[in-house]
Amino acid sequence: MEMPFINECAVETCAYNVGSACHALAITVGDPPHARCDTFFVTSGKGGDPAATGQVGACKMTDCRHNTRLECQASGIAVGPGQDRADCLTYSVRRGAGT
Repeated sequence: MEMPFINECAVETCAYNVGSACHALAITVGDPPHARCDTFFVTSGKGGDPAATGQVGACKMTDCRHNTRLECQASGIAVGPGQDRADCLTYSVRRGAGT
């Protein structure tokens, strides 16, 4: 099982975002009911590995169609402004999960 890459991050205020790219080695998505990027935070400096492209290490959104055993199986994700300032925009409710 490979961790999916964060193809784009549109939350420029995040400490791990440089040039719309996430440089955290791995992020965590979730804390239902919102598919937020739990790794997001604002600080005066930038963090992460500038040579690395961020990946999804864990996903707590068990109702997402990409989630298998708390691991994201999407080919890649996008993070952007959302309800909690930085949300996984690739999140999609699995059929039957919300009913």
